[in-house]
Amino acid sequence: MLLLLQYTLIFSSVLLLVALGGCFSEHSGVINLGLEGIMVIGALGGALMMRYLPADMPGLLMVLIVLLGAVVFGVAYSALLAVASINFKADQTIVGTALNMLGVAGATVLVKAINTAANPDDVSSIIQYVEPKKNFLVNLGGFEFNWFMLVAVIMLIVAYVVLYKTRFGLRLMACGEHPQAAASVGIDVLKMRWAGVLISGAYGGLGGICYILAGVSEWRFEYGVAGFGFLSLAVMIFGQWKPTRIALAALLFGLLRALSNVYAAFDFLKNLNIPGSIYNMMPYIICLVVLAFTSKKSRAPKAEGIPYDKGMR
Repeated sequence: MLLLLQYTLIFSSVLLLVALGGCFSEHSGVINLGLEGIMVIGALGGALMMRYLPADMPGLLMVLIVLLGAVVFGVAYSALLAVASINFKADQTIVGTALNMLGVAGATVLVKAINTAANPDDVSSIIQYVEPKKNFLVNLGGFEFNWFMLVAVIMLIVAYVVLYKTRFGLRLMACGEHPQAAASVGIDVLKMRWAGVLISGAYGGLGGICYILAGVSEWRFEYGVAGFGFLSLAVMIFGQWKPTRIALAALLFGLLRALSNVYAAFDFLKNLNIPGSIYNMMPYIICLVVLAFTSKKSRAPKAEGIPYDKGMR
């Protein structure tokens, strides 16, 4: 049971971070379908930090630098979405899809080049980070507490406070609901949308490094993030773009995803003779079912996906 709880919290942390990122972007009026690619690039940034940081660096300092690396890479990559969708008014769905494909391909090529330069016989797409990974874990009597669990809770609180308790958050949401009305009272809609996209990049980068350090034992960049970016979008929609509801939805989907890792430890689940692949598919099947029944009641920001035009009223 402790193992199930551990994996549930780990996967929920990943989903929560990335879904909150999508929430900021969509509240500003930009649909961010490129969360998968942002996660991969954020994971790349954090993994590179771990590769090149001194092994004897204090654990807390390493954790902070790795998190910062993931955030910086995630923000930089999300800027591509902002430029294309906000400044050039490109189709946000197409741009997001392109970012997903480019992220995986670009990270794979870069890592293979780095490994080949260090060792001509090594053409793998793995960055070794086994030793630094231990800095993120604390053993609490059989339960492995991962610092990303705390990071996810902190970022949830930050998202709630920023969106509902600050002038910035209220202006951001205004730009996603009625951008022309927001502009009429002096709000710079383009800047607010840029801010929303870049914040989503920061959250997505954190979700990416959380996934490779806590969610899987070994990760190759060409594998991507197993659909967690799209699953996070489902969590965001199921949570109605509200941070607290998103947290509850992340726990539900995290539990379903965790079952695929630990079902063999429960006799009553093993006795059902259900193939492991079914448990792996379960979160995505439930995702489709949930969205099918809740899509009519979903209330997305009214102006999401619509390029801002000053001349429109």
